[in-house]
Amino acid sequence: MKAIIIDQYGGKEQLKEADMQKPRAAKDEVIVKLHATSVNPIDWKLREGYLKDMLPFEFPIILGWDAAGIVEEAGENVEGFKPGDRVFARPDTTNRGTYAEYAAIDAHLLARIPDSISFEEAACVPLAGLTAWQCLFDFGQVKKSDRVLIHAGAGGVGSFAIQLAKHAGAYVATTAGTHNVEFLKSLGADEVIDYKQQDFETVLQDMDFVLDSLGGEIEEKSFTILKEGGRLASIVAEPDQRKAEHKRIQSKNIWLVPNGGQLAQIADLLEQGHVKPIIGHRFPLTVEGMREAHALSESHHAKGKIVINIQ
Repeated sequence: MKAIIIDQYGGKEQLKEADMQKPRAAKDEVIVKLHATSVNPIDWKLREGYLKDMLPFEFPIILGWDAAGIVEEAGENVEGFKPGDRVFARPDTTNRGTYAEYAAIDAHLLARIPDSISFEEAACVPLAGLTAWQCLFDFGQVKKSDRVLIHAGAGGVGSFAIQLAKHAGAYVATTAGTHNVEFLKSLGADEVIDYKQQDFETVLQDMDFVLDSLGGEIEEKSFTILKEGGRLASIVAEPDQRKAEHKRIQSKNIWLVPNGGQLAQIADLLEQGHVKPIIGHRFPLTVEGMREAHALSESHHAKGKIVINIQ
């Protein structure tokens, strides 16, 4: 099967096309013929070697951990999914990812794609949507009337987090550049702070929850706007626990755990129109396409999700 791989760590020039063996389904797996995947920061961070201690994979590595496609084969223990089903998933993090024509995925990580959602749209959802869900609800315990700040709202995780928090009944503030202010209001944000014009820490106070995808100085300033007992979820690095303890704030670096059940709940929200995937950019599964997609992701200026068309 066709795949885009790396056989050593380094820049985007390490992305190469290869003919890899098509996977076979283990007892609890399905083989998905992939129609679309997407690019996430974990992809290029792993490519660069930043995660090699945490994820010591053997080469060659197929990057990519968003899957949307059709079940081609189901293992003998698989129940609830059959060949022909339209499915999406955030597969386990292995060295056989989704920049490929086929992927073997544990059946318990799958969810059905709603009929009204395309493969491209579905590929936007698993990693970013589950990250937002687990930050907001598993850790943040966000509920109706909570005051929530989502940093970098125009990004993949941010755009889902805004919609999910609004659906839960929270008051949602977010940060963005001038060109994205109206876009984020259209997603339901109650307050959009243009970071080129305002400093969020002078505008907001008494927040219940902050989702930080930027780290550094932004994360430090985020502590100052949280109320006592508030929560800060970072998807970048472990927050400063001394600062958190000083303000009686709970803070944690959230590392996504693939979860088919939660993905099915998000699928219901997609079907009902409460949440919509935002496709910002499209590229083909080619060496040139993947290199351009990685460069865009690394720029931190992608709007919504970067989708890769496979079939």
